[in-house]
Amino acid sequence: MTYAWGHEKRYNDYSSYIKHTFKERVQKVSVDAGFSCPNRDGSKGYGGCTFCNNSTFNPSYCSEDNSISSQINTRISFFAEKYKTQKYLAYFQAYSNTYDSLDSLKKRYEEALSLPKIIGLVIGTRPDCISDELLEYLATLSQQYYVTIEYGIESTNNTTLQEINRGHDYQTSIEAIKKTHEAGIHVGAHLILGLPGETRKDILQHAQEMSKLPLDFLKLHQLQLVKGSIMGERYLKGLDEIDLYTAEAYIDLVIDFIELLHPKIVLERFVSQSPKEFLIAPKWNLKNFEFVDKVNKRLQERNTWQGKLYAV
Repeated sequence: MTYAWGHEKRYNDYSSYIKHTFKERVQKVSVDAGFSCPNRDGSKGYGGCTFCNNSTFNPSYCSEDNSISSQINTRISFFAEKYKTQKYLAYFQAYSNTYDSLDSLKKRYEEALSLPKIIGLVIGTRPDCISDELLEYLATLSQQYYVTIEYGIESTNNTTLQEINRGHDYQTSIEAIKKTHEAGIHVGAHLILGLPGETRKDILQHAQEMSKLPLDFLKLHQLQLVKGSIMGERYLKGLDEIDLYTAEAYIDLVIDFIELLHPKIVLERFVSQSPKEFLIAPKWNLKNFEFVDKVNKRLQERNTWQGKLYAV
C-alpha cells in the first residue's frame, strides 16, 4: 500500500523526505554558536525550563570556544571518508539560535553557509525569539539555500507551560509557526510527551492541535529526567514523584498520537537519547533505530498508520 506521502512506510518519515527533496545524501551537523536563552539570562526568567540541560544534546565537538567553521569542519571530517559527496545542513541547535541582534545572527548564519558543503540551515529556537525582520532575511536566504526554523513548543497546554517555566504560552507558538510559514520558510516543532500532570487525553490533544498548524516537521521526545535540570535534581532528591513511561507503553502512545496527526506533517523522530552520564530515568537501553523498528512492528500489528484517525 502506498500512503498519502508517496511510499509504503506507515508514517511520513524524515529520511524519505530528505531523499526525495535533495536526491542525494544530506546530513545535519550540529553547531553551538554561543547563543543564550531569554529564560536563562533574566529577560524572561532564570534557570531555564525545568526539564532542560543543554549539555544532554550538544555533541562533544560543539563548543562556543571553537568557531562555527571549526565545529562544522570537525564533524564533516568524521563522514568525509565514507561519504565523499555528501552535503550538509548546519544545525544551530544549542539554546535559542535567533536570540540576538539581526547583524549578529547574519554573521553566524553566513559563516556556516560560506563552507563549501553546507547547503542550508536548520535553526532551533523558541517561538518568542522571532521577529518580522529576521523572517524577512531568512525568506530571502531561502531563495538560495534550504532553511528550516525549528520551534520548541513542548506542550500545547498553558498550565503545563507555566509549570515547566517555559516563559511563553501556546498562542505564541501558533503565531510564530504561522508567520514562518507565511514567509515561505520550512517550519518544524518539538514536543515532549509525558510532561508532569499531562494525561493521555492531554497528549493526544497535542496531535490534534499540531494538525491544525501549517507545520512541515514534528519531533516527538519522551520525557527524560537528566542531571543538571531542575526537574531531574528534584526527582533525585525525592521532592517530586513523576510518572514515566515504559518503552512499550510509550510506543503505544506514539502510535495513538500519530494516528491523529495530519498526514502532511513529516515525523523527524519519536525519541531522544540523552548521554548515559546525564540520564536519570527512564533507562530503556534502546538505540534510536531499535525503537523505530519496534514502532514499525507495532504499526503493522495494529494495522494502522499516520493520519488513520485524522479528521479535518
